[in-house]
Amino acid sequence: MSNGVTVDAEAIRKLAEILRDTDLTEIEVAEKDARIRVARVIPAPAPAQYFAAPAMAAPAMMPQPAPAMAAPAAAPAAAPAAPEVEASHPGLVTSPMVGVAYLAPEPGAAPFVTVGARVAAGQTLLLIEAMKTFNQIKAPRAGTVTRILVEAGAPVEYGEPLVVVE
Repeated sequence: MSNGVTVDAEAIRKLAEILRDTDLTEIEVAEKDARIRVARVIPAPAPAQYFAAPAMAAPAMMPQPAPAMAAPAAAPAAAPAAPEVEASHPGLVTSPMVGVAYLAPEPGAAPFVTVGARVAAGQTLLLIEAMKTFNQIKAPRAGTVTRILVEAGAPVEYGEPLVVVE
């Protein structure tokens, strides 16, 4: 490199191996004045497509599977309809870590918060499970929950928007 910095290719390979072996998405090592960060993008699995079986009583309907195939393609077009939240929004609560979001303390229980709920500063909004540890994500200030931007059981990345408290 032109600035006199040397890159330890072997260290990068070993960090990449650790990422692969542990299913982590990123790792960073700092030592003296040097810092190495290795990250990877794990592609999301393709969504499952379900097709309706044609009715057996009406043979005329048998050759019409095309409309059932077209319906799943229309669903992703509707997904971007939700307005984006600006990263600079003062009430935006973002994920402090990579993990899985949970909106309730346990399956079947009432969620910690719902849209329209008043929250106090420090109140638990949701949990993020990371490395088999459940981490409470708390409201940074008092206000009203105007949007919940994650689904229960959804994976989240560092910095991903979770909730808006206004």
